[in-house]
Amino acid sequence: MGYTNDPQRRLHEHNNSLMTTYTSKHRPWILRVVYACGHVEADALKIEKFVKKQKSRKLIEKLIEGGQFTGILAQLVRVPHVRD
Repeated sequence: MGYTNDPQRRLHEHNNSLMTTYTSKHRPWILRVVYACGHVEADALKIEKFVKKQKSRKLIEKLIEGGQFTGILAQLVRVPHVRD
């Protein structure tokens, strides 16, 4: 879960970085879904923080499956077929 303006590049970085990080310990990462939330970085950070704070597998699964969201997640727009 994170934000970027280039999901394919970010996925490549997670899977190919030489640094030992959280993401490197859980390779390979698979891109499941991409959402657009506008052009304001602060909005993306706010949504990312909200989702991570929930600590909810069900919420993550709902985001992957798609569906209608309310509140802060209502502004998310699923980007079709942006997968590896």
